[in-house]
Amino acid sequence: MFGGALLIGIVFMVISLIVSGVMKRKFKKYSKENILAGMSGKEAAEKMLRDHGITNVRVISVEGELTDHYNPSNRTVNLSNDVYHGRSAASVAVATHECGHAVQHAKAYSMLSLRDQLVPLQNISAKVMNFLFIALMFGGFMIQGFFPTAILIVIGYYAVFTLFSFVTLPVEFDASKRALAWMSDTGMVNDREYGMAKDALFWAAMTYVVVALGSLAQLLFYLSIFLGGDE
Repeated sequence: MFGGALLIGIVFMVISLIVSGVMKRKFKKYSKENILAGMSGKEAAEKMLRDHGITNVRVISVEGELTDHYNPSNRTVNLSNDVYHGRSAASVAVATHECGHAVQHAKAYSMLSLRDQLVPLQNISAKVMNFLFIALMFGGFMIQGFFPTAILIVIGYYAVFTLFSFVTLPVEFDASKRALAWMSDTGMVNDREYGMAKDALFWAAMTYVVVALGSLAQLLFYLSIFLGGDE
């Protein structure tokens, strides 16, 4: 049983590394291309927020690489130092993408709301999985009748994680769509810079696609076992 799960995990780990590698190369390349408008990621983010009438969201700098995110709890767009200060196509793309999430929040975008509602359920399922691993480490698999229960727990975990991952996809794609539309409508970037920003955001989105497909593959694998596959 675990051999099949391990194989699926390895396959998608390799795919994830490839996609992440392409994404990082794209961002590194486009980070060297300063946009003609000369705006930094921070300035572009603040302008996009203003243009959408959002005045209660702050744009701040955070440490680390690829740590950019929107925090709905304190209404902040958090940009890594390179993105915050950078004046490249990549910096503007990332900054406005995160602002896309702020716009989703302000407009009560349904898929973002659904993802937020799934967070507590995902956290609970992760804790249950941790308890399961601890039980297995201490010989829980030797308890008569424990195997079907363990499989059900694993299926439940992957069902929740798969649902969360697939709900995340439209949230991420929509945020990029909003960012690209704003960049185009405002003339923030020219055609060449727009193409770089779009390409960078596409590969960033692909990392989420790989996670979703990997989770679905694991869910289907464990379901096949529960419904009559090999034990």
